[in-house]
Amino acid sequence: MSTLNDENTRSQCTKILNHLQRGKTINPLQALNQYDCFRLGARIYDLKKRGHSIDSRMVKSRNGKKYAEYSMRVN
Repeated sequence: MSTLNDENTRSQCTKILNHLQRGKTINPLQALNQYDCFRLGARIYDLKKRGHSIDSRMVKSRNGKKYAEYSMRVN
């Protein structure tokens, strides 16, 4: 069963896509705080499967932890 069948997952995908389409970046902590999304990587995967071109880069925090930050090119 596809995760996109779940209403909450679809809602998170829509919110995250809108966030990215406004030219903003997003990381896992922002996704959790703003959209109650614990699995940003999975939602990005879902959006890419639907044909959206989303870039990622690894960021190193001040305490040395690495995390992914996602963005889209906006025309």
